[in-house]
Amino acid sequence: MNDVNAKTQNQTAVHNLIMEGRKKISVSGVTDVDHFDENTVLLYTQMGELTISGRDLHVNDLSVDTGEMNIEGDIWSIVYGDKDRRSPLSFFGKLFR
Repeated sequence: MNDVNAKTQNQTAVHNLIMEGRKKISVSGVTDVDHFDENTVLLYTQMGELTISGRDLHVNDLSVDTGEMNIEGDIWSIVYGDKDRRSPLSFFGKLFR
């Protein structure tokens, strides 16, 4: 039973990003989504903050259980932020950022 739990934890700790033709992105290891609109998706992964920018972005799938997310649209940039920031800042944290 402990081996099953260890395998499950290792699988959820993995972060991968697959982009297909600058039109579709599949992300695994998502721990939280700060916000998204048609131009920006800001999320947090096992490897830190991730910002995806573009035009006409749509979040097609988001699984809280598996930490997987699929985004489609015109993708212009993928930027990793602070590696240590793995969850959203509080209100005061955002003020002094």
